[in-house]
Amino acid sequence: MEESTRGVKFFTIVVFLCLAFADVSGSSEQPLADIAIHKATRALSEAVSIFASPQLLGLQAKGLPKIKWRLTYRENVRTTSLGWERGAAPPLPILVCLWWKVTCFTKLKAKQGLDFQSSFSMHMSLAYIKGEDTEWVNVTIFNPNATADDWVGVFSPANFNSSTCTPDDGDDTPYICTSPLKPNLVAISNFISFLNPKAPLYPRLAQGKSWNDMTVTWTSGYNIDEAVPFVEWGLQGTPQSRSPAGTLTFTRNTMCGPPARTVGWRDPGFIHTSFLKDLWPNFVYTYRMGHILSNGSYIWSNSYSFKSSPYPGQDSLQRVVVFGDMGKAERDGSNEYSNSQPGALNTTDQLIRDLGNYDIVFHIGDITYANGYISEWDQFTAQVQPIASTVPYMIASGNHERDWTNSGSFYDTTDSGGECGVLAETMFYVPAENRAKFWYSTDYGMFHFCVADSEHDWREGSEQYAFIEQCLASADRQKQPWLIFIAHRVLGYSSASGYASEGTTGEPMGRDSLQKLWQKYKVDLGFYGHKHNYERICPIYENQCVSSETSHYSGTVNGTIHVVAGNGGKKLDTYSQQIPNWSVFRDLDYGFIKLTAFNHSSLLYEYIRSRDGSTQDSFTISRDYRDVLACVHDGCEPTTLAS
Repeated sequence: MEESTRGVKFFTIVVFLCLAFADVSGSSEQPLADIAIHKATRALSEAVSIFASPQLLGLQAKGLPKIKWRLTYRENVRTTSLGWERGAAPPLPILVCLWWKVTCFTKLKAKQGLDFQSSFSMHMSLAYIKGEDTEWVNVTIFNPNATADDWVGVFSPANFNSSTCTPDDGDDTPYICTSPLKPNLVAISNFISFLNPKAPLYPRLAQGKSWNDMTVTWTSGYNIDEAVPFVEWGLQGTPQSRSPAGTLTFTRNTMCGPPARTVGWRDPGFIHTSFLKDLWPNFVYTYRMGHILSNGSYIWSNSYSFKSSPYPGQDSLQRVVVFGDMGKAERDGSNEYSNSQPGALNTTDQLIRDLGNYDIVFHIGDITYANGYISEWDQFTAQVQPIASTVPYMIASGNHERDWTNSGSFYDTTDSGGECGVLAETMFYVPAENRAKFWYSTDYGMFHFCVADSEHDWREGSEQYAFIEQCLASADRQKQPWLIFIAHRVLGYSSASGYASEGTTGEPMGRDSLQKLWQKYKVDLGFYGHKHNYERICPIYENQCVSSETSHYSGTVNGTIHVVAGNGGKKLDTYSQQIPNWSVFRDLDYGFIKLTAFNHSSLLYEYIRSRDGSTQDSFTISRDYRDVLACVHDGCEPTTLAS
């Protein structure tokens, strides 16, 4: 039966640990891709042992048991029903009985103060025991002849063998199933399993298509023929309501090529999305995901909360975080295939520490760097869960999500590892009309965002170009003065060495059509990723800075400030040796952008380093509505001399 490496899928999940010696000389740095476990020589040794604990994950108690039960007390002909849910304190005798039989007897004192002998029945599922979503596994190894070249590997499913390797369609990249190295398997641990491998996990919030909608997306092992998904939610401290959820999944045949279609394939389970509508602005809501099983019992997630969006144009403190190209990393320091995102945990952890100091996140492409290894999306959603479960986590499509040859992507590359957009479009919700075309608009108070899809044609005359112009034109600048353009690839300006080596300062054709739209609609800021560094550009139009200021901008919007923020976690890219005159600030470190709108006339921009939370670059914008309306070069409304 198929399972997920990360404990999400879904039938029987066990973990297999081995201590393997790789036949490699002269190197203690071994990429996981070089270990061909299916070609391992079985050389078990009584002198070597390995043990993993706990053997059953999900039993870690955290407060009261995560149980919803109903107890029926019977005394003569009178029946009284009482109910408790998690967080309420049931009578002590019930707690005593909880861990024993389904039916038990005890002596209780009724509310009327009378003693009576009662019996009660209780329906309980092991899945209701409250446990953590993530749990550490302790591995104890004894090997008298250990060397720096020894490996400890975690494998799921536990009965991995070469029959699970699918031919790579001629791809000779050294994946696990095709590597030439042959390790010696010297010890095998006990199996590890999960209490409820189907449990609902990893909630991801996102803005809906309306400003007062919030969507909740999560992953579970329950298809609709086994359980009905929903979200229980409401204003904090008030009776909760329930909203149904839709269920999606995808198959191996949906993938466009290897490794996603071959050795990287793992069954993703089921992805559910519920729409919480007609929210009151600026209120705290609580929610939890649930599944109603066919026997009438309930499976619940942990409880979470979020603050609803402000009304568009509302004058209040509003804070936005922007970054790209983050990826994921192992918290235990272990190696993994394509382990090339050393700053991912720095950025993630800094954002977790800063929770409460920002309201919405934009991760602008190159989300996980799973590159066709499907289970790594679970790893990423687990990593960002503290953030994505609390504030809207909006994403854009990047080359590592979408690009694949002969699949309709604008760039004919294999950067997605065969995913061709399916994972990003399914695992996260965005308010696009068609998620296969990953462009959309969204509002947050005084901000209006136009999110482009750089992996589809954006040139003048294209479908996306029409969307971009419509999105920019739809901003009511009196109510939403801060107009933001977002794309993954650098459609603006960059002095990254990769572009310089090609004789350009951004994506070819990137600015050709779009800059006249930015100028016409007076876009304040353009954000991009793709190049893994930080760079701020002056307010610019047609390669010319329109202001000599660097720390404070005021008055008319003569040009757009472009920012490269692709330093979320991926290995950093260098710059060209020559600094262009339009490059105001560069930093080769990991970080993110924070925008703070104090009101309709004042905006603070900060670039924050992930490793210490320090502000390395900043500026302010001050202006009035008349400054947005003012005529600028190639940005004037038609006029007439008629009176």
